[in-house]
Amino acid sequence: MATNTISRTMHDVGLALWSGGSAMGALGVNGAATAAQPRERLRVAGEGWNRWMPAHVGAIAAYGIGSLGLTLGNRGRLRRQKGVASLAAAKTVLTAAALAADVYAGVLGRRAGEAGEVPVAGATEPAQDTPEDVASTLRRLRIVQWVVPALTGTLVVLSARMGEQQKSEEVARGYRRRLLRR
Repeated sequence: MATNTISRTMHDVGLALWSGGSAMGALGVNGAATAAQPRERLRVAGEGWNRWMPAHVGAIAAYGIGSLGLTLGNRGRLRRQKGVASLAAAKTVLTAAALAADVYAGVLGRRAGEAGEVPVAGATEPAQDTPEDVASTLRRLRIVQWVVPALTGTLVVLSARMGEQQKSEEVARGYRRRLLRR
């Protein structure tokens, strides 16, 4: 079994930044916006997210490239070791869901920011005098901002399990199970 240090590093660091950055944004950037005046909060939060966006996109790209490298480097195990392909498939589905949630959060954030200087209680929380269309967008954003770190956190857990599958005793057990199924 060859080593995949570069792919694993890109995968792990990219996923850590994607997951951690999303959680920090929901807590830190959106939370810090409440220090601004109510009509400035969306602009302040938007500026924070815009500054983070190049690193965010880079983190997702690194994770994707690293994932591809790990898949290619472990293609033999994917075919022969029981449990590896099903876990990889689950991870792929969760990655797609996290990407979709991330894109949706970005769309909602941009839509809220385009409203201009409307009063809000927080970056994802409408005030009583927030226009209803903006309030509706913020309520959806308040939920989806936590979906991304929840899904990427689950990806961290699945990645840890996949690392465990590479232990020699796990590889042997997985190959035996695959052979016994035939």
